[in-house]
Amino acid sequence: MKVLVADAIDQEGIDRLEDVAEVVVDTSITPEELKNTIKEYDGIAIRSRTKMTAEIIEAADNLKIIARAGVGVDNVDLEAATKKGIMVVNAPESTSVTVAEHTMGLMLSVARKISIADKSTKEGKWEKKLFKGIELKGKTLGVIGMGRIGSQVVSRCKAFEMDAIAYDPYLPPEVAKNMGVELTDLDTVLKNADVITIHVPLTPETNHLISTEQFEIMRENCIIINCARGGIIDEDALYVALKENKIGGAALDVYENEPPEESKLMELDNIVCTPHIAASTKEAQKGAAIIIADEIADLFEGKTPNNILNMPRMDNSGFEDTSKYLELCEKLGSFISQSINGTIKEVSVIYGGKISELANKEIFTRTILQGILNPVLSSPVTVVNAPAVAESRGVQVTEGAKKEGKGYESFIKVVGKTESDEFSAEGTVLFEPKILKVNGYWVDVKPEGHMFIARYKDVPGTIGTVGTKLGEANINVGVMQIGRDTIGGNAVMILTVDHEIPEKVLKELSELENVHDAVKIVL
Repeated sequence: MKVLVADAIDQEGIDRLEDVAEVVVDTSITPEELKNTIKEYDGIAIRSRTKMTAEIIEAADNLKIIARAGVGVDNVDLEAATKKGIMVVNAPESTSVTVAEHTMGLMLSVARKISIADKSTKEGKWEKKLFKGIELKGKTLGVIGMGRIGSQVVSRCKAFEMDAIAYDPYLPPEVAKNMGVELTDLDTVLKNADVITIHVPLTPETNHLISTEQFEIMRENCIIINCARGGIIDEDALYVALKENKIGGAALDVYENEPPEESKLMELDNIVCTPHIAASTKEAQKGAAIIIADEIADLFEGKTPNNILNMPRMDNSGFEDTSKYLELCEKLGSFISQSINGTIKEVSVIYGGKISELANKEIFTRTILQGILNPVLSSPVTVVNAPAVAESRGVQVTEGAKKEGKGYESFIKVVGKTESDEFSAEGTVLFEPKILKVNGYWVDVKPEGHMFIARYKDVPGTIGTVGTKLGEANINVGVMQIGRDTIGGNAVMILTVDHEIPEKVLKELSELENVHDAVKIVL
């Protein structure tokens, strides 16, 4: 495996990456150079400088993961990465405290006019009367976005004896109540807050979320702070509001254009500006580097990273066999895909037992789809893009759950349907993945290596004839499993063989009397 570190990260992160991969550090790589070389890499670690555009991602034929050492990923085309099957991860927990502390610093700097007082004093002046500030005690904090950082700001402002109201349509009211925050709508926050702090990502919905109309309804002495992303505040509208004293002050760490060259905001003394450094502490940068290095290592070692942004996160607390069941899911999907006749149009998945109780089982379904699609497609399918690829091919997917585990702690049943065929397999984990049933017939199969499956009529001599044919081709049978409905009825034969079965031999086997069809698979 090969990883490119395209932006400066802490050395400890690089050291950890070198434990699992060949690492190339090039923190001055240009977009054109990146486009030309990205196909060489399995992973890339970036901060905010490197832009992972759709054009670069399209050229990334071997890339499996983009790791952002920080929170925001507006420099990564998530849609393009998802279509390409590339995981995008970040380090959200690494900077929460750091950004919250910077927010507090900006808040105090504006409230107490620290920045302009510092400048004045260093110029040899003593202008005490010009720098009368306000106390934070008893003021109302308005938070737009109550995620990790927003909640950290609230806890610190509580120490200053501030009240808190918040706008966050995704925050459950009971959670807000436990934080001591009154949850309300955006206009109410804007109308009633003395200090407003922004902690939401930049999206089409949040672009210029705060503009002329919003400044008109804010309190005259309101202070607004943005340590999130440039563009959430309309800077032209902010300039007018500050210039005409419609609000009390502002503080920005992020800008619509960075660096903010020729910005009129720099002319004003009722705004404090810092150069996008809210996340820039030694502790945060070290933490971010370690987190993304561990995320990349987990992926390379067959584990599931924790902070994947372009697929759902699964809460697997209390379910210790996650990795083994993911392996089972991939094998069940591949087993069915290689066994069924025709192009799969429908896939149904039934989860039983303990696994059925998980709130979010989508990662398992995605892995099943990955297993189904990879044997029939030339471009690699991952858990990231599996649902999109399935949808583009007209595959309908349904999920179901049963509390009863059929005597096992958990089981998974997958059914594939084509226009002319239906094939099912179900399995569990008994120290390792096992297939329990095929087309409703009980078997006990370890899904690995070269395998042969035949559906046939259960009459004397059929099994022997198949064995003879394989023997004549010098194909040794390691394991044989037979399942049937009734004596003389339909049956299924599953063999694990030592070598791949040649196409000529496979054709002869499928043409044997009483054999309905015969396929070879590789797991």
